[in-house]
Amino acid sequence: MVQGFSTGGEYGGAATYMAEYAPDRKRGFFGSFLEFGTLGGFALGTAVMLLLELVLSPEQMSEWGWRLPFLLAAPMGLIGFYLRSKLDDTPVFEEMNGTAGDTRSTDHASPDAGLPAVAATAPDAHGEPAAEAVEPPSLPQVFKDHWKPMLVMTGLVISVNVVNYTLLSYMPTYLEQQIGLPAAAGLAVILIGEIAMMTLMPWSGGLSDRFGRKPSWYFSLAGLLLLPIPMFMLMGMNFGLAVLGFAVLGLLYIPQLSSITATFPAMFPTQSRFTGFAITYNIATSVFGGTAALVNEWAIGVTGDVRFPAYYMMGACAVGLVCAWFMRETAGASLRGSEVPGSIGSAVVPGSPAETALEEGRQPEQRTMEEAEMLSLADEARRAAATGAGGVAVDHAEAGEGAEDPDDGARVGAPLA
Repeated sequence: MVQGFSTGGEYGGAATYMAEYAPDRKRGFFGSFLEFGTLGGFALGTAVMLLLELVLSPEQMSEWGWRLPFLLAAPMGLIGFYLRSKLDDTPVFEEMNGTAGDTRSTDHASPDAGLPAVAATAPDAHGEPAAEAVEPPSLPQVFKDHWKPMLVMTGLVISVNVVNYTLLSYMPTYLEQQIGLPAAAGLAVILIGEIAMMTLMPWSGGLSDRFGRKPSWYFSLAGLLLLPIPMFMLMGMNFGLAVLGFAVLGLLYIPQLSSITATFPAMFPTQSRFTGFAITYNIATSVFGGTAALVNEWAIGVTGDVRFPAYYMMGACAVGLVCAWFMRETAGASLRGSEVPGSIGSAVVPGSPAETALEEGRQPEQRTMEEAEMLSLADEARRAAATGAGGVAVDHAEAGEGAEDPDDGARVGAPLA
C-alpha cells in the first residue's frame, strides 16, 4: 500500500501539468505521452522480469531474484525526485494565481500564451490589466461545487483501472496459474502487447483531438464490453492466440488510456483542477484498481470460472459507459481561466469537437436548458470576458491582436443552435 500510494500520488499532478502545457488543439496528442511513459515503465519492468525468468532458477528467483527489479528502480526514483524538485507551476496556474506577469505577451513559454485567463485589476507595467489571484477553494468547497464531475470521473476511473490492472498487472499471474502458460511465455505475451500499445498511443491521442474525447471513450468502452469473453477464450488455447487475444484487448483499451491526460483535468476549472482530479482519481484507483488482482483471484477460487476477469472488466466498462454519457466534450476547450472547460460560455477552439457539442446542445447541462437560457449564459460570458472579469480565455482574433501560433487561441461562448 505504501508503494502504491507513493507511485500513484503524483499522477494527478503529472497529468494536470502536461494538460495545462499542451495546446488546446493537440492536448490529446501531447497528453498521450504521459501514458506512453507509463507503458514504457510497464514494458521495461516486464522485460526485466522476463530476463530474470530466463537466467535464474525458480529457487534463485524465490530467494533473491525478485529483489533485483526494485534495486534497478531505485536510481530511477532519484532521477524522478530531482526532476520533480525543479518543475515550475504551469502558466495556466500562474495566471490564475496572479504571478504570471504580463498575461497578454506573446511569449511562447506557454503553448497558449497571450490569452488572459483571470479577472483584471490594476494595470501592470505595460499598461495592461494585471491578473488577479483567484483564491483556491477549500476541500469541502471542491466537493460541494464539483461533486457531479467527481462522480462521473469516478465511474470512468473504475473502467480505466480495472482494465489496466487486469491487463497489465494481473495478466502474467493469470496466464501462468489459470491458463497454464510457462512464466516466461506469459511475460512475453504481455511485453509484445505493451510495445504494440506504446506504438499506437500518440496516434490514438491525436484521433481524440480530431473526433472528440467522448467518441474515443464510447468506442473503447463498447469494445471492452463486448469482446473480453471471446478474447479470454483465445488466450486459453495456445501462445499465439494468447498474444492475439491480449493484443485485441490492449488495442481496444488504448482510446481510453491515451486520452486520460486530456480528459480528466478538463473536468475541473483551474482553481480546483489538481485537487478535484487527484482526490477522485487516487481514491477510485485505490479502491477499484488496486484491488483488481485480489478480486479476480478470490472470485476464480470461489466460482471456479477462469474467465471471471473478463466479466469484471465488462462490468467496469458498463459503469464507464453510463458515466461517459454525462461527461462533457472537452476536445478543443481551453483550460485557462476560472470557467469549467467545455461549459456554456467557456473558451473553445473554433471548429473543435467542444465547439460542435456546444452548438448542437450536446453538453450534459444543455440537455435540460431552453435555448434562450443557453444564449443568455453565453452572452453573459462574452460581456464578462470583454471586461476582463469573466476569468475565461479571449481569442486574439476577436481582440485584434493576432495569435502567432495557429494552434493557440480560443473564443468565448460558442454559438448555440
